[in-house]
Amino acid sequence: MSAKPMNVLWIMCDQLRFDYLGCAGHPTLRTPNIDRLAARGVRFTNAYVQSTICGPSRMSAYTGRYVRSHGSTQNGVPLRVGEPTLGDHLRENGVRCVLIGKTHMVADTEGMERLGIDPDSLIGVHSSQCGFEPWERDDGLHPSGPYDGDVPYDRYLRDGDHQADNPWEHWANSAEGPNGEDHSGWLLVHADKPARIDESMSETPYMTRRAMEFITEAEADGRPWCAHLSYIKPHWPYIVPAPYHDMFGPDDVQDAIRSEAELANPHPVYAAFTQERYSRNFSRDEVRRRVIPAYMGLIKQIDDQLGELFGFLDRKGLSDRTMIVFTSDHGDYLGDHWLGEKYLFHDVSAKVPMIVCDPSPSADSTRGTTCDRLVEMIDLAPTFLDYFGGAPRPHVLEGLSLLPLLRGEAQAWPRRHAVSEYDFAPDSVRVKLGRSVQDSRMVMITDGRFKMIEVPGFRPMLFDMENDPGELVDLGEAPDQAATIARLRAALMRWYASARNRITVPDDWFTADDALLHAGGDPTLRTGVIIGYWDEAELEAQRRLLARFSAPAEATALDA
Repeated sequence: MSAKPMNVLWIMCDQLRFDYLGCAGHPTLRTPNIDRLAARGVRFTNAYVQSTICGPSRMSAYTGRYVRSHGSTQNGVPLRVGEPTLGDHLRENGVRCVLIGKTHMVADTEGMERLGIDPDSLIGVHSSQCGFEPWERDDGLHPSGPYDGDVPYDRYLRDGDHQADNPWEHWANSAEGPNGEDHSGWLLVHADKPARIDESMSETPYMTRRAMEFITEAEADGRPWCAHLSYIKPHWPYIVPAPYHDMFGPDDVQDAIRSEAELANPHPVYAAFTQERYSRNFSRDEVRRRVIPAYMGLIKQIDDQLGELFGFLDRKGLSDRTMIVFTSDHGDYLGDHWLGEKYLFHDVSAKVPMIVCDPSPSADSTRGTTCDRLVEMIDLAPTFLDYFGGAPRPHVLEGLSLLPLLRGEAQAWPRRHAVSEYDFAPDSVRVKLGRSVQDSRMVMITDGRFKMIEVPGFRPMLFDMENDPGELVDLGEAPDQAATIARLRAALMRWYASARNRITVPDDWFTADDALLHAGGDPTLRTGVIIGYWDEAELEAQRRLLARFSAPAEATALDA
């Protein structure tokens, strides 16, 4: 084995629930390749995302910062130019950080123009791509969305004689009727049909091949690399090519996690989300029986492709010097709690699969284990930086390195709460509730047992996940839970107060003169500024004390 692990393969699915894996206990969905990865690493059973929608969740993952810190609160809201990213941190340590797939990033073109940054320059590309080198970016939902233009996957389909105005939609995400008619994959009624495309040319195998092509090229290049393989699936459109379209059927659809009691005197925000079109449809059993087998087929296809990828790593001799991470950007309600999509904070939406396989010998003691500590998506960026030997950036990165948990060194894991946010300003829910844009924000905090959701202007929602693991009973108005709500609100205020907004200088900029300060010295004198002294004798005594301490080598003395 290499003395120093050199690479990271960071695999992220889109909209994959934490409980739709074999190793997570799904009764009929077999995922042997993901399960084998879990057997080689640690499976985290309480991993929470920092937002339950694609863009903000990913911006938190790519910056290692909470949404309230990086400011990209919704899909389509740019990550501001200059926001430090994982790619920035890793490049400073000689690591190539590459994207293969989706980011949902929208570039801050206005900010780049204001600062005179050419979008085609190296800095411009990194600023537009979340700090990644874009080996191949493909966000799906193209070409009419804001994330993609002339994407390589469309060109690949056209080169393969799959002609259409939108080959992604017509071939990879639609079915064909018996008379050649189009059955759009956007429509849930067609989820049980096979997509037109041959399986080998569909999105998941295509992106897997692109990842292997990058790894081959990167190994020839010789630099350590972090490759972010970001699959578009099992995100909708819920349609999958043969043979995956009928591998699962209605008998594989588990009962929905919901109760009629949830709809009796519901929290107004929850009630508004249950009335959205996607929620009304997913609350119908016929829709769940039609869609969920396709969702499972998409996951099975991902697992099979990961088998190809992991075999490739084995043949290349890379498995023993590559950290492999498998996760998702958020979950999918699939009709649970009378909801569709993912915007609220029940575990099926806010909790994600997270498996980390660290090849280091120091991680041998934890292989094949599960860890129930509270971890967050923002923990991956500091983990990768730590893995590559980079200096910590605690003034910027709000996550925690997972290496102590992976290597059995965590005597006391410091995190006591996990937090997630959602901005519902663009949703019709805001209009139905009569909220202003600035008041259309909600935040979830959990201590692992209780979960509280705060929305400005409304009472909190509260769930006791120990006694109510299905999160079916909202205790937000329960008199006997007033102390719990007060405790979680206090924790939430501490979280708000801990925002890392001072990111341009590290903490040791302030602490470099601590020894002098403890001795009663005045570091301001180094600047020639004299404040508050009575006479020459007092000043001279302070100068003699200052002379005993050399100026910090890499810090600037505090100004007045």
